Amino acid sequence: MHTDDLSSDDEDPTGTNNRIGRIPLHWYDDYEHIGYDAHGQKVIKSSQGDNLDRALEEADREQGKFVVYDALNAKNVELTERQITLLRRMQSGAFAHPEHDANPDYIDYYSGIPEISGLNSNRYEKKSRFQPSAYEKLQVRRLLHRLKCGSINMDFLEGKVRDMNDLVKRKEEDSDKPFLLWKGDEEDELALRKGPQHIAPPKQPPPGHAYSYNPPEEYLPSQEELEEWAKLDPEDRPYGNFIPQKYDNLRSVGAYQDAVKERFERCLDLYLCPRVMKRRLNIDPESLVPRLPRASDLRPFPTTKCIEYRDGEESSVVRCLSVSPDGQFLVSGGEDGVLRLWEVQTGRLVRKWDLAEVVEKMAAKEDDVLQTQESEEADTVKLKKPITSIEWNPNRSHHCVLAGIGKCALIIATGTGSIDDAEVTDALLSEASSIKSGGNIAPESRAAKAVKWVSLKKLNKLASTSSIAISAYGGTIGPVVILQTNRDVSSVRWHRKGDYFVTVSPKAGAAAVLIHQLSKAASQQPFGKTKGEVQLACFHPVKPFLFVASKEHVRVYHLVKQVMVKRLMSGCRHISSLDVHVSGDHVVVGSLDRRLVWFDLDLASTPYKTLKYHERALRSVGFHPRYPLMASASDDGSIHVFHSMVYSDLMRNPLIVPVKVLRGHSVVNSLGALAMVFHPTQPWLFSAGADGKIHLFQDL
Repeated sequence: MHTDDLSSDDEDPTGTNNRIGRIPLHWYDDYEHIGYDAHGQKVIKSSQGDNLDRALEEADREQGKFVVYDALNAKNVELTERQITLLRRMQSGAFAHPEHDANPDYIDYYSGIPEISGLNSNRYEKKSRFQPSAYEKLQVRRLLHRLKCGSINMDFLEGKVRDMNDLVKRKEEDSDKPFLLWKGDEEDELALRKGPQHIAPPKQPPPGHAYSYNPPEEYLPSQEELEEWAKLDPEDRPYGNFIPQKYDNLRSVGAYQDAVKERFERCLDLYLCPRVMKRRLNIDPESLVPRLPRASDLRPFPTTKCIEYRDGEESSVVRCLSVSPDGQFLVSGGEDGVLRLWEVQTGRLVRKWDLAEVVEKMAAKEDDVLQTQESEEADTVKLKKPITSIEWNPNRSHHCVLAGIGKCALIIATGTGSIDDAEVTDALLSEASSIKSGGNIAPESRAAKAVKWVSLKKLNKLASTSSIAISAYGGTIGPVVILQTNRDVSSVRWHRKGDYFVTVSPKAGAAAVLIHQLSKAASQQPFGKTKGEVQLACFHPVKPFLFVASKEHVRVYHLVKQVMVKRLMSGCRHISSLDVHVSGDHVVVGSLDRRLVWFDLDLASTPYKTLKYHERALRSVGFHPRYPLMASASDDGSIHVFHSMVYSDLMRNPLIVPVKVLRGHSVVNSLGALAMVFHPTQPWLFSAGADGKIHLFQDL
């Protein structure tokens, strides 16, 4: 065959020919084109001209040239000599190709002699050769069914018996021979029988010593027992209608008068009473308990009490604790209204401030009351206000403490910073220390009636301690500014940047939650009204959210958009503590009804986990800022430490495993461990209780 006879896409190298395939051309009669080329361009119809034009073209064409019209591509095509030769041969009735040999010489490719060759010797076996045969599987299934039904046996399968009829004949011949009535496999035969499932009847208990013809003396009833049995129904008697008797020998035993009656009732029970097969679930109890990792694999976590912090004086109830961001100092607030500053490593009491005295003298200063001897004696009798909440500024450069006592919130400069930190702290407190006329609050705002800023710069003499700085670089030390509210302050919390803080006064109504800015000495009241009695409030660590906890719910507010984002339903009666994970996606809540509730904000508004490990009310809960740890303090005097791993993968749930129970506080007046806080950089835990003790637990 000649190469030019083959059809190929190379005939149209430019791609300008029509590519519509077998679509009829009359579909394009109403269009100016007849299709599309390989480039997607329209193939425009070309006019053929009239007969005169065609005659002139034929006259001008060279002799021996033939042109035909290609309707598909709308153009004239000049035939080659090869194409003209093929057309003439087909018109004459010959084969089109001149190279075609119609009568080739015969070649004997296949002879009658079998020969061994290497063709197909290295071919792989077919895949079907390695797969089980479906026909053989069907045959095996049929044989198993016949074997199960009993129509054949293993002798037939092994070839020992050619026909099963031979076995039937043998059985008929052996039918006259004696055989056993009970072979022991009757239940198996009934189970293989077709129809409803056979359920074996319950077996009667075997006879005891009382049914013996010579029973022991303790089984023989006395005359009084026989009279009592006669008054009872047969079902309530110990042995029914049977009365134990003693005989000299077995031959003296007479017939049982109720034997036929009891057999008949037994048959009625088996015949009329329905029986149901109950399948027991063989479940291993250990498989139902979730597999938790060992506590030794989840280290580090606090295990041992190492340091106890003592004042030396008569200890009072310690209500709250807080640690500096560098973990070097610890502050505690007591029932006596004294704020104490401790050194963590040594347990030394560095400084203490009597905030209750500062608040009382500040109130006396404003009322212009003369401090006479009689009033001083009255003050000594009057109970001091306790410190309800304290928190160290979370910013490492800001060395100040926020404390809530009575109706006031105080800012205390600790004087523990370096030379650079002292300057930053003084700059932060400069506006508040020099404030006048109640603070930078608009007179027409709602916060102007709820809070008042008062500088303590001129009242440094009221402090009972020295104003010498702890750090060698100096700086401001002691109470700097006091915020006076209308009701008692129960909780204070800083924002993570260390400039804003929030105070909570549960009895203040709409002014229960107040947000303050220390650098500008300004305050604002975010809510016009509150739902329920607010107990706690804290900031989101990353987003502009504010968590506000009432007695039963936790509401999340967007401070920028000023809308409520979510309401968390805790299921608790009275929420006592609240903390947010450093990631901001998890919230833990403690309540007075012994519940520890974990919320996953990305999951739902209902609790992810509710834990009840304590025996009494929970007073404090919190996360570790760096390690996957969580702890809860309770009035039972114990502190439970949990391994709380939060994964970045949203498909994995948090892992909560209890690892340690810390004990060291005694219960005083139904109060136990009142406060706990983690060390910011180490897996350590500080705890305080009603017994006035402060403990440090380390991972030893």
